[in-house]
Amino acid sequence: MNRFSLEGKKGLVIGVANDQSIAYGCARAMHQQGADLALTYLNAKARPYVEPIAHEVDASLLLPCDVSDETQVDALYEAIEAQWGQLDFLVHSIAYAPLADLHGRLIDSSRDGFLEAMDISCHSLMRLSRKAEPLMSKGGSIIAMSYLGAERVVHNYNLMGPVKAALECAVRALPGQRVE
Repeated sequence: MNRFSLEGKKGLVIGVANDQSIAYGCARAMHQQGADLALTYLNAKARPYVEPIAHEVDASLLLPCDVSDETQVDALYEAIEAQWGQLDFLVHSIAYAPLADLHGRLIDSSRDGFLEAMDISCHSLMRLSRKAEPLMSKGGSIIAMSYLGAERVVHNYNLMGPVKAALECAVRALPGQRVE
């Protein structure tokens, strides 16, 4: 008997890049447990890699979502509200840093590179969660992917270590009390 079921649950998975991505594994497992999914792809170049995955997991929605583009984020949540009227879970499985800043020493990272890495890899979780919250009126779950490099120095992880540490801290703070 399967004790874990997502039957009837609606979930958004951000970060499926291809069939090797962690987000793909999450989407596949959640689909196997009965979840109805919405998937996103970064841009037109990524769509051909994500579209077959969307078919594999019978995704109800497949939409572009560059988290640095607020109009795409708004369109994504408008589509979810129109299709389902609710959201039960959000999976945030994205990270980015410019290559020059990722491969260089942390102290040599550029201000712009650091800010872009923080925006896409960390602050996007807060923006996506803020949009998800009204759709989670019956409760919900928000999941974010991190890495050991958030806790200790990992060779070649450089800039992403502090960024993932910030993401982990943000996850702990998300359930904070809402002031009205």
